[in-house]
Amino acid sequence: MASRVAVVTGASRGIGRAIAERLGTDGTNVVVNYRSDTDAAAKTVATIRAAGGQATAVRADAAEPAQLRRLFDTAERTYGGVDIVVCNVGVARFAPIAETTDDDFDLMTRTNTRATFLALREAARRIRDGGRIAVVSSGTAVMQRPGSGVYGASKAAGDALVRTLAQELGPRRVTVNSVLPGATDTDALADLLPLQAREELARQIPLGRLGRPDDIADVVGFLASDAARWVTGQAIRAGGGMF
Repeated sequence: MASRVAVVTGASRGIGRAIAERLGTDGTNVVVNYRSDTDAAAKTVATIRAAGGQATAVRADAAEPAQLRRLFDTAERTYGGVDIVVCNVGVARFAPIAETTDDDFDLMTRTNTRATFLALREAARRIRDGGRIAVVSSGTAVMQRPGSGVYGASKAAGDALVRTLAQELGPRRVTVNSVLPGATDTDALADLLPLQAREELARQIPLGRLGRPDDIADVVGFLASDAARWVTGQAIRAGGGMF
């Protein structure tokens, strides 16, 4: 993967950061996208550079087309092109459908669906032949639970786009896949669920624990590698056997 160039959206924290660091330590030049947390993005870049990799942080709202184009422009100007695109965006609000507000619906569809579409569209236009595209989806896209309806639907839309784009980019040897994490031990999960609820959730997972960001990063690292050259249009379930 040496000299390849990756754009990773939402790469300052959690799963996105773990993916950026995994790609960077594999020898990929990484463009670390973030929306607001400059310090966290700088730490991601520093970690990659300390491991001998190359990385650049770019602030951009992935749900805004002009800012997303600027993100890809920076990747091309800095490193000469784009070979890997990882779309990692997400915001969750859990409530029964009957109680979901218009504002929460708009927030999730803008962040989870619109930003994924824009990233995939830009990736399709920019990525070099033989490239790799991966979307970080969610287990709620295939595992229905009370309160997860709108969030799951906003993520499932990205999986549908992945399947179609894999067909469209196949002639260029570009693979397109999504990864569906289960419950993953991140700051975002801690903000959503108290410790007792997280412990109960871990007990429901066949492998006996919550996922870790590096669990998901390793799956994305595989999909970005030449070892996954014959895998495309797939939704890879990475939930410890929960779904």
